[in-house]
Amino acid sequence: MSEKPIVNALSREAAYLLANVTKTAPQFGALTPRWLTKVLEFKGLEAGIYRVNRVVEGDTPLDALCSKDPNRAEIPQGYVEYERKPREYQLQSISTIINVDTKVSDVYSSPYDQIGEQIALAIESLKERQESQIVNSDDYGLLKNTVDSQRVQTRDGRPMPDDLDELITRVWKEPSFFLAHPRAVAAFERECTRRGVPPVTTNIAGGVFITWRGIPIIPTDKLFVDGQKNPRGKTGKTNILLVRTGEAKRGVIGLYQAGLPNEQSRGLSVRFRGIDDDGVASYLLSLYCSAAVLADDAVAVLEDVEIGDYYDYKTI
Repeated sequence: MSEKPIVNALSREAAYLLANVTKTAPQFGALTPRWLTKVLEFKGLEAGIYRVNRVVEGDTPLDALCSKDPNRAEIPQGYVEYERKPREYQLQSISTIINVDTKVSDVYSSPYDQIGEQIALAIESLKERQESQIVNSDDYGLLKNTVDSQRVQTRDGRPMPDDLDELITRVWKEPSFFLAHPRAVAAFERECTRRGVPPVTTNIAGGVFITWRGIPIIPTDKLFVDGQKNPRGKTGKTNILLVRTGEAKRGVIGLYQAGLPNEQSRGLSVRFRGIDDDGVASYLLSLYCSAAVLADDAVAVLEDVEIGDYYDYKTI
């Protein structure tokens, strides 16, 4: 067997020394599309406080006269009572501090500005936390603020079409979207496929989503599976929400502080804190957010949803 001839040419290793390397900006694998904050209606606040004034609802509405001849009957009198102690939502802050050595940012900021990239990644992290808080906050989170009458148990563990129909009966006044973990969305699709009723799709906010009864099902990993964003096992339990959004619809709205100094985006500011004696520049990032449920029937939750059932469709 003949030996491979030696190539008398410039090697790849040597050529690499003179080549320009095309680089990407930092890639943050934990980032998500954050569809919830895109489809939820938001309202800017003047002073960080939002008061929800509700009407005290009795057994019967305000009495009124229905008559062809009102001169022959006495017109009922009355008024509509308000809650004496309405709930007030106060914005909460999500903050972090980014430190960058100015010697590093001065020398190593081409083609990407080190300070800009650090701040951009920190902003994305704050926004991820904001979406998680809208769902899971002990104060204003949707899961914690769903009243008992709006909580539904699955019929058989699996997220079946009948279960989502039951949610619609609880949020029937112009429901806006379902919210579910991607694994729960897949589990629901399997149930629909098994029954021969595959859901149709729709385009919203630049994304494609499946729908049920014309209502889009928005995926988010902020509705955890057994307390985890990314469950490793094939089984687990989670929740599915149905939400009506919009202040005019007496739904769920997100809240933020409007007109912040050094505002970078909705409710988020970036402030330069100075440079210390070691030449380290510091930046404070603050995101002010909350959410309000204007009416009890604006949100309902399907609880204990099992995501781990699969089928052999050849035997069905």
